[in-house]
Amino acid sequence: MSRSVPIVEDSRNHPAPLLKVPKAILRPVGRAIADFGMIREGDRVLLGLSGGKDSLSLLHILRHLQRHAPIRFELGALTVDPQIEGFHPETLKEYLAQLGIPYFFESQPIAENAKSQMKNDSFCAYCSRIKRGMMYSTCRREGYNVLALAQHLDDLAESFLMSAFRGGQLRTMKASYTNREGDVRIIRPLVYVRERQTGDFANQRILPVIPDSCPACFAMPTERDHMKELLAQEEAHNKQLFKSLLTAMRPLYSKITAE
Repeated sequence: MSRSVPIVEDSRNHPAPLLKVPKAILRPVGRAIADFGMIREGDRVLLGLSGGKDSLSLLHILRHLQRHAPIRFELGALTVDPQIEGFHPETLKEYLAQLGIPYFFESQPIAENAKSQMKNDSFCAYCSRIKRGMMYSTCRREGYNVLALAQHLDDLAESFLMSAFRGGQLRTMKASYTNREGDVRIIRPLVYVRERQTGDFANQRILPVIPDSCPACFAMPTERDHMKELLAQEEAHNKQLFKSLLTAMRPLYSKITAE
C-alpha cells in the first residue's frame, strides 16, 4: 500500500538564510544547466531528495540559483520512503519547513513488494524503477514539469564501466531528457561535479545527512562499489582520469531519449 503525504511548509515568509555554495561547485553546475538547457523560465522543478549528501547539496545549490539566477523557477522537494529498515527520513520534514520549500513525502513497501513482483531485475534496478514511477506521479499531481536528480560525475563513470564490463554496452546516465510520456523533463545538474565536492560541501555546511539513505544497497558490497574502487585506483595514477571520462562519455550522457 502506498502513502502519499503532501507537507506544506510553515516558514515560507521567514525561510532560513541561503547557504554559501562554493564557486568550485556553482561553476560546473551552471555550465551543465547551460549546456543542456536544464532549467528554463517558469519551470517548476521537483528535487528527488533522499537525504544523502548529494541530494542535500543539490537542494542548496538549486535554492541558491533560485535566488540569483536570471531565470525564474519554482522549487519543491520529494522524498520516497521505500519502507526499508534503517532508513529514517522523518527529519527532512522539519528541515524543508525551515528552508521554506514545498515538500512531499511518498511511502511504499518497495522491498516487501519486490519479493513477489521482481523478476529478472536486481533489487536496485527494481527499486529505482518503482521510485521513478512514484516521482513522475507526484510531478503530475502537483504540477511540476521538471524532476531533478542528484547523480554526479562519479555516478556516471561507475555506470559507464558497469555497462561496458558487465553488459557489453556503451551506456551511462543522461544529463537531461524527457520521459516517454513527454510530460516530465529529468535533469542531473551535478553531471560535471565530483562526489568529493558534494561530500565536502555537506560536511562543511553540516547538512543533516541521513546515514545509509539506501540501506538495502549499503548492506553488502555492490558492483558499483567495485567500480568505485577501480576508478579510485586508476585516478591515483592518472589525475586527469575523470576529465578524460567526461569527454569520452559525452555522446552517451548528451542523448535526450528516455531511459
